[in-house]
Amino acid sequence: MPHTFEALQHMLASNAQWAEDVLHDQPHFFEESAKGQAPHTLWIGCADSRVPDSVITAARPGEIFVHRNIANQLHLDDLNVLSVLRYAVDYLGVKHVIIVGHTECGGAAAALGAAQSPDFNVDAPIATIPSLPVTASLNRWLEPITRTAASLHLSSLPHSDALHLLVEENVKVQVENLANTQTITDAWTKGTRKQQEVWIHGWVYELGTGRLRDLNISRGPPGATKPN
Repeated sequence: MPHTFEALQHMLASNAQWAEDVLHDQPHFFEESAKGQAPHTLWIGCADSRVPDSVITAARPGEIFVHRNIANQLHLDDLNVLSVLRYAVDYLGVKHVIIVGHTECGGAAAALGAAQSPDFNVDAPIATIPSLPVTASLNRWLEPITRTAASLHLSSLPHSDALHLLVEENVKVQVENLANTQTITDAWTKGTRKQQEVWIHGWVYELGTGRLRDLNISRGPPGATKPN
């Protein structure tokens, strides 16, 4: 077996051992899991390999519905995340949708660097990754967060502080985008459908400590009060 495939073989072996262990402790777990899912939460996070949602929350399979992308974005024209959101709220009945950013985010760092470049022009097409064409998919994806970085005017701060603030602000922007989706608007509005008790939240995962931090920007249906 070529060396480059060793990691994959390890994953397959680890999976087999995990499945064996689960069956030993809960003989009917997979049988029940195959019948359907009823997650309580939709997690919209970063694709960063250091932020595995189920691992850092000690969640069991079936508890968290997940969408991950570069820099935990919620673009209002992204059919992928909008479809995930609609399915999670309307068909799976999730009660919480969480935007989760994290410290030392590579996408946020790239956006910050581009926004602080002497050549940056907010009125021109933005190439967050200068080695790629402006029209490259990654540059088109990161343009909104780069504009957010530019709007914060963080050049007077140390890089680590500036990045920390951008990560938080990015989560806040995405939560606002989330609140403006048709899915959330529909869930919160009484009409032909029953108003749903769906809450949206913004968290940040601290890589250096392994802890999740609530930014306390949660929002629910009009008139709903967040439990203590």
